[in-house]
Amino acid sequence: MMNVANHPGWLQAIGEGGRLDDGDAHRLDQGADVGELMATAAMIRDRGHGSVISYSRKVFIPLTRLCRDVCHYCTFARPPRHGTQAYLTLEEILDIARAGAAAGCREALFTLGDKPELRYRVARDELNALGYESTVAYLADCARRVFEETGLLPHANPGVLDQDDVAALREVCVSQGLMLESVSNRLCRKGGPHYRSPDKVPAKRLDTIRLAGELRVPFTSGILIGIGETRAERIDSLIALRRLHEQHGHLQELIIQNFRPKPKTPMANHPAAPLEELLWTVAVARLLFGPEMNIQAPPNLNAGGLHRLVAAGINDWGGVSPVTPDHVNPEAPWPHLDVLRRETEATGKTLVDRLAVYPAYVRDDERWLAARFRTPVRRVVDAAGYPRMDPWFAGQDVSPPGRELSSGPVPSARASDSTLERIVDRALTGRAPDEAEVVRLFSARGRDFEALCRAADRLRGELVGDDVTYVVNRNINYTNICYFHCGFCAFSKGRKSNDLRGSPYDLDLVEIQRRVTEARARGATEVCMQGGIHPGYTGQTYIDICRAVKQAVPDMHVHAFSPLEVWQGAATLGIPPADFLARLARAGLGSLPGTAAEVLDDEVRAVLCPDKIKTDQWFEIMKTAHETGLRSTATIMFGHVDGYVHWARHLLRVLELQKLTRGFTEFVPLPFVHMQAPIYLRGVARKGPSFRESVLMHAVARLVFHEHIPNIQASWVKLGPIGLKRCLAAGANDVGGSLMNETITRSAGAAHGQEMPPERLEALIRDAGRPVRQRTTLYGTPPESSRKLAFGALPLAPV
Repeated sequence: MMNVANHPGWLQAIGEGGRLDDGDAHRLDQGADVGELMATAAMIRDRGHGSVISYSRKVFIPLTRLCRDVCHYCTFARPPRHGTQAYLTLEEILDIARAGAAAGCREALFTLGDKPELRYRVARDELNALGYESTVAYLADCARRVFEETGLLPHANPGVLDQDDVAALREVCVSQGLMLESVSNRLCRKGGPHYRSPDKVPAKRLDTIRLAGELRVPFTSGILIGIGETRAERIDSLIALRRLHEQHGHLQELIIQNFRPKPKTPMANHPAAPLEELLWTVAVARLLFGPEMNIQAPPNLNAGGLHRLVAAGINDWGGVSPVTPDHVNPEAPWPHLDVLRRETEATGKTLVDRLAVYPAYVRDDERWLAARFRTPVRRVVDAAGYPRMDPWFAGQDVSPPGRELSSGPVPSARASDSTLERIVDRALTGRAPDEAEVVRLFSARGRDFEALCRAADRLRGELVGDDVTYVVNRNINYTNICYFHCGFCAFSKGRKSNDLRGSPYDLDLVEIQRRVTEARARGATEVCMQGGIHPGYTGQTYIDICRAVKQAVPDMHVHAFSPLEVWQGAATLGIPPADFLARLARAGLGSLPGTAAEVLDDEVRAVLCPDKIKTDQWFEIMKTAHETGLRSTATIMFGHVDGYVHWARHLLRVLELQKLTRGFTEFVPLPFVHMQAPIYLRGVARKGPSFRESVLMHAVARLVFHEHIPNIQASWVKLGPIGLKRCLAAGANDVGGSLMNETITRSAGAAHGQEMPPERLEALIRDAGRPVRQRTTLYGTPPESSRKLAFGALPLAPV
């Protein structure tokens, strides 16, 4: 074994991804410099969490102050008092929870003593009167009622449990916790802080933590320092927790809590744990657990030292309540959330709300959450697993609040996350980020978000100038009858979707021609045509549609048929897609919309649209179309059952094909509109991307695609006027078309549409401080005659 304290390259190796084994960990207290440990720990933390420091906004519910243990430092547990209740009543609990919900809390933390009924008759009698056999049974029922009546997510710290208790609480609590405190049996001997505390025997506590792992419970544990343990014993405790986590992956957070003496306890005169010891322990924990673990230290116990805790490697402040005190440490009030935010930002970090269950466990909710919690949790989080903090949703007419509302240029700022800053700097030079780096870009928040958007907007100016372009076009959705069952689609009608908005229809060629002629009279240079996959359609149907358009208006550009329609059309004719595309081109097809893409990752498609074309098939059609001479757009429809890694894969695969064919004219992010989508109504999908994520998709796409796809389009139908302006300040240079008859997004419940007349579209663009230019589908200049017709056009005739 190397002596790590004297090995000059050791810390650097650990910081760059090496593993600290048990033997080397035990040499950390042999003279290693605390400052160097902290710097390495902070570097490791940044690799996993960037500039995010999280916390949970919660209420604390002291179910009972009775406990069978007599820990020598505790003021939470109290013996029975004459004339007082042993337990809070359900109504008292609900009153606390309702106050928390009204104050914006999302978590209900149940604190209680360990099995008081085994020591106190009054506890047994009161439980019997309430109709419960045990404290844990009462806790489980109270947690269930809190969730059902307030929506707060329960987290329980009930002490040592058996398998049945852990399993029962899993059904009513999103997470559980038990502080290990220490593996030192010495502390349980006479004179030690855990003497006469049977539930503080380390083996019992480790067994409960193990059971939680076996039962897939997101779990909180940690150690208490300064109660008489040695540094070596702290390391032993951390190693014991690491071994359990490596077996089960269930430790979602690790608390490093410092002892503070309290009056009227046996340890009232015991010295408090020095801040240097807390910093050393936090740093060692980070070195042992690596970049992904969530490590916290209580901010209320360390006022004045928060910046040093950040420097030591924490990434979380734990639970902070705007409603209730810290019942375990009542002498230490919570910092005001505004103060905590300012102090966090002063360290260069961004304070982010989280749920009681951490993002990684939210993203894998089928494994980690009981069924009752999955849909409610999905409906409040973004793709990272953090709670959404604004009321904005794609397609709704709601203004996003705060700094992200700004429609002007993002204030100049460098990123706080040095890794993200390096990725952005390389992307600006044309070096495409890899998958992990794209994921890091999508994780940008706060100052990092602003810096990334600023960089994307600067790149946009360098590549395509300041002009914002749009096309005057008409959407013609020729049928909404479809035999596919895509989970996101509220437009199509079939045997399983007749309960959704609208009636089934199938336009005849005469009506299509009427709409094309009317579109030309209103200045349109393009008709965008897509529909459901009608069971009666063949490839000849699509050919006939193209011919009908060209017969009505010979010079109208036909932008039509997703890769799904092309695939289906070729299959019905029994010919290769290349031959079918050539026939469509001869019939008048001018270009393809890059829809039916959703997210180009089969892991997502298996849930979102399992019977649709696969990722490789989509790319095969697009590659063939480009080789045939047809150009296309590329899209992504995001924010449902997907995550940042899926978005990254989508962007990089589109980039790969574009480098090969140069066939994509623009990239179009389409935020998922959830309101009437079947997959949302079934409780499977989220409520679309957050506003931050919607803006980021445009900014990240600009950085990833660089000069390869010069045009990044913002959809006014999905984003609304304010979102449109914000994306124009984050790398977008195009706003799509005036549309005339937008029906697909409207069917999903969107408020925007059905048409954005050129007058209003140009006014929005100029209001964003940008010059505007009308374009054709392939980014040419439309005839002046068309432009004149587009302004002051008569209303559309009824369809």
